[in-house]
Amino acid sequence: MVALEWRDFAESMAELARNLLAQDSVQGTLDEIAASAVRLVDGCDAAGILAVRKGRSVTLSSCGELVEESDRLQGELAEGPCFDLADRAKDGERVYRIADMSRPQPAWPRFAAAAHELGIGSMTGVLLYTHDEDFGALNLYARRPGTFGEDVETAGWLLASHAAVALADAHAVDQLEDAMKTRHAIGEAMGILRERHHLSEEEAFDVLRRISQQHNVKLRDVAQRVRGGRADGA
Repeated sequence: MVALEWRDFAESMAELARNLLAQDSVQGTLDEIAASAVRLVDGCDAAGILAVRKGRSVTLSSCGELVEESDRLQGELAEGPCFDLADRAKDGERVYRIADMSRPQPAWPRFAAAAHELGIGSMTGVLLYTHDEDFGALNLYARRPGTFGEDVETAGWLLASHAAVALADAHAVDQLEDAMKTRHAIGEAMGILRERHHLSEEEAFDVLRRISQQHNVKLRDVAQRVRGGRADGA
């Protein structure tokens, strides 16, 4: 951070703490952390929170177009700075920093090459938690090489401390993944009902809720049936 003095940053972190307390969900907390990283860290163009569970990567939050594509690459290739950091965490290391993504990265050459093509010039991250083979990290991205200096590690630690509270244990990640899948399924089902029966968004949701109540079936299960064309009464 060059343009932002540490005193100003500390005041901003205090404001962030208040904003996080105002969030009414884990997802809202994570989204606020990612957005705050972009807002508070000088030169940061994008930020996101990545979780890896049983070898499968999940983007828990993203702010900026670089995040999800980078996370997807790390998951598909099963290599990258987050995977590397998880291994090194056993030795007490919890932070990584890549000054120039265009330079060779022997530990994960395929990811580095693909990330450079995406337009990632510099990248840094902090491990949030590790449990058995599961781990999560807060990642910051910049398009310009050399953006992140040593002081960004401290800034990352401060931001990550808030994220770590939101992800106190692996159960929070499980619940969040479940909630994300449910929200996606319901949204798709509502879209199908709206198109098929010319309903408003509120009317489509009421149909799903009515079927759920009448048949004593969870809303997510009703949504999945609608997506499969099997909802009675729809």
